[in-house]
Amino acid sequence: MGSANYLDNQFLIAMPTLDDPNFSRVVSVVCQHGEDGALGIVVNRPAEMQLGDLLEQLEIKVEVPGIAEQPIFVGGPVQQDRGFVLHEVCDEYDSSYAVADNLRLTTSRDVLEAIAQGRGPRRHLVALGYAGWGSGQLEEELKDNAWLSTPVDLDLLFDTPYERRWEAATALLDFDPMALANYAGHA
Repeated sequence: MGSANYLDNQFLIAMPTLDDPNFSRVVSVVCQHGEDGALGIVVNRPAEMQLGDLLEQLEIKVEVPGIAEQPIFVGGPVQQDRGFVLHEVCDEYDSSYAVADNLRLTTSRDVLEAIAQGRGPRRHLVALGYAGWGSGQLEEELKDNAWLSTPVDLDLLFDTPYERRWEAATALLDFDPMALANYAGHA
């Protein structure tokens, strides 16, 4: 697969037939994709804790009303003890990766401190864990019709309620994925 075919900054939308409990009806943002594999963050599956719980564990004082009640997401089944923050571009943080010109993935504590103090990125999403694919694995899953992809829409990512993100992401495709068969045809 050439670099032009990598899926960085794409939504991966689980097909209705994907029955893996980790990925059924999920929307994931592909943050890195290359010949060695891919890393994505699931953005529509809330964890059982809120941001205030995590900040308390990290001994970060919340100074902004409403921050503590924000949901945290199960970013995927890999390393669920590791935190990731998807956010709009704003200040630079110790450990950020440019997913796109307008989107960053940060793994350092300083972004959480900034959010708790009200000086962090206005639009952000905090997740524990990530979805990972080994070399060629995501490409095979795409061939097997497990996923559809479309460019990330920041308004959908940050402003659409999480329980509606799968339906909103499928609407970006301009067809009904429920109408697709779960197998590939060959002529």
